[in-house]
Amino acid sequence: MGFAVWIDAERGLAWAQGTHEYRPMGSAVIASTDQFRHRDFRKTRRLPAHLRHSFVGFFGSLEEVNVRLLLQHKSRREWLRRVTPAHLL
Repeated sequence: MGFAVWIDAERGLAWAQGTHEYRPMGSAVIASTDQFRHRDFRKTRRLPAHLRHSFVGFFGSLEEVNVRLLLQHKSRREWLRRVTPAHLL
């Protein structure tokens, strides 16, 4: 499994795109203070174009993503956001 994550700080949302055994799981969106679940992912959901400069990284599991979301929320620090890698566009 693998997950790419974007943070929409202006709207308070976290977006993720996932793969499971090299098959796309689709995308999910949640409040940035919430936790992702497998059922949140939809193959038809697309990442909004305005998030191109809001990529925060790749994660190996949903648990890893959720721990990072929780720690960022508790620390109240800003995410380091950067341009989305070209292969994800």
